[in-house]
Amino acid sequence: MSKYNPTPSRYDGMMYRRCGCSGVLLPAISLGFWHNFGEVTPEEQSRAIVRAAFDAGITHFDLANNYGPQPGAAELRLGKFLREDFASYRDELFIATKAAYDMWDGPYGSWASRKHLMASLNQSLRRLQLDYVDLFYCHRYDPETPLDETLQALVDIVRSGKALYVGLSRWPIEAARYGYDYLRSHDVPCLIYQGRLNLFDQSPKEEGILSASHEAGTGFISFSPLAQGLLTDRYLNGIPADSRIAHDPRFLNAEALTPVVLKRISALNDLAAQRGESLATMSLAWILHHKEVTSVIIGASSPEQVQRNLACLSSPDFSDEELQGIEEILN
Repeated sequence: MSKYNPTPSRYDGMMYRRCGCSGVLLPAISLGFWHNFGEVTPEEQSRAIVRAAFDAGITHFDLANNYGPQPGAAELRLGKFLREDFASYRDELFIATKAAYDMWDGPYGSWASRKHLMASLNQSLRRLQLDYVDLFYCHRYDPETPLDETLQALVDIVRSGKALYVGLSRWPIEAARYGYDYLRSHDVPCLIYQGRLNLFDQSPKEEGILSASHEAGTGFISFSPLAQGLLTDRYLNGIPADSRIAHDPRFLNAEALTPVVLKRISALNDLAAQRGESLATMSLAWILHHKEVTSVIIGASSPEQVQRNLACLSSPDFSDEELQGIEEILN
């Protein structure tokens, strides 16, 4: 392992956006640890991705307790990198983790009880080798646990000093609105809402979640912005042997490539070419086009992919005709 010396100009090319009504500025592009940071990926490959992201001004790392594989592996790996590469740069980083999905056996290993959230965060801090995280999410809505129990646990986590801010992920709109009000009334406003927003999945817009977070002074961050690789030119000519569908079909498989989907991908790719950019670049730029969006979480399998995704920061504005063209392609 070589000594890591971050580039001194790493913040020059990055765009930072204010997160809701808070004092937090997040990079427009954030690095997600859902894939490529577990036991199936060589450690030095993961390390190179993290270094490239930080060198590019990506200061926000998005994790969860169950990211791997195996669950906990991504946090363990980042914890090692934080100790070996980033110990002196901790205050330049904004690190998020989550809890509420299956993590250990028994009645307290999942969902959003006070017991699970607090125990999971303690485990995450040990794996990350940190005293606190900058942001802690409730990863999903729990229909069985009283909302006040979940939300009070988030309040108490901030007051304990184990997280600076809290967020909600994938909560239905009415529960999210209740959460925004509860947290604000307890002087721990919800910093950010995490939801899946991309060209193929616009449910946060359609369901009012995007506007509700904006009205509440809460930021919004998009995960899966490229629809697991569908919103790239990756599958225009079949399924490559090294693609996610080919070697890891757990979250995206060949059945997703229907004739209708392939036709839409091809048409969007043509529109992106007319704009002088790749489909991936246009897809990321389209998300950032929404004023309510604070940041987009990218996945990356290489340092080069991190760099390619940054092209969206200099993407031209969308004309009314282009936006109309996108809408017609998708409908």
